[in-house]
Amino acid sequence: MEIIWIIINSIIASAVYGLVALGFNLAYGATKFFNLAHGAMVVIGGYIFYGLSQVLGINPGFSVFAGVAITGFTGWLVDRLIYLPLRRKKASNMVFLVASMGILAVIQSIVAMVFTNQFRLLGLNIQVSPAIVICGYSIMRVQLLMVILTLLIMTGLALLLRMTLFGKAVRAISDDEEVAKMVGIDTDRVIGQVFFIGSAIAGLSGILIGFDTGMEPAMGLGLLFKGVIASVIGGVGNIYGGIAGALMLGFVENFGIWKLSSEWKDAIAFSILIIFLLFRPQGIFKK
Repeated sequence: MEIIWIIINSIIASAVYGLVALGFNLAYGATKFFNLAHGAMVVIGGYIFYGLSQVLGINPGFSVFAGVAITGFTGWLVDRLIYLPLRRKKASNMVFLVASMGILAVIQSIVAMVFTNQFRLLGLNIQVSPAIVICGYSIMRVQLLMVILTLLIMTGLALLLRMTLFGKAVRAISDDEEVAKMVGIDTDRVIGQVFFIGSAIAGLSGILIGFDTGMEPAMGLGLLFKGVIASVIGGVGNIYGGIAGALMLGFVENFGIWKLSSEWKDAIAFSILIIFLLFRPQGIFKK
């Protein structure tokens, strides 16, 4: 029976990592740099929902929509105000990395000043009501919702990239941004839209994580690292690879601490990352 619970926890953890990896992979595919500020978008989504629904008493459904939309807009604004000028100056990936690190630190500090560093669990009935019982173990509705939404978002992104003009433009920019400009694609506009979508997904993941395990202003970096590891394992820039990497990471982590202390979880995650970087740096799936 214990192994069933480990499998359930692995799937739930994979859904968390998968949501973060999906948004990260989408932005990386178009920009080719590790956007650490993506972790801040997770924080913004969770705390926008908290501020609207639990501080101001606004309808939870509207608060979810507003949290996702505001987070998406924040990601778009970060690209317009910071990343776009850097792209026009032909800045190196290291400059982008340092800039994104600064954005992450600033946003987390602002959230901590406004809401304090206190740990918070988004408290609605959805978080305490079991959705299904398997072999005596209860799976919460928000956990089941997280798994379903991860699969739906992955499918939606795959269709968006394959079946629409926007998706073709994103893939063209991913292949070669300069050539995409030459054939008439407004690369700056498309990349801004990519940041909006990726940040909106991160904001949704922050809300769901707030219901499931709780949240704090500093949670963004830890979740980002797990999303990045999942992306590298599955294949950076590959939508399906992000989910495959998240599944592998979730299962290896949870089975790895079966007979060990939970403090080993991060060590196991980074060990997998190192193994893939050494022996298969392109990941499970190529870009």
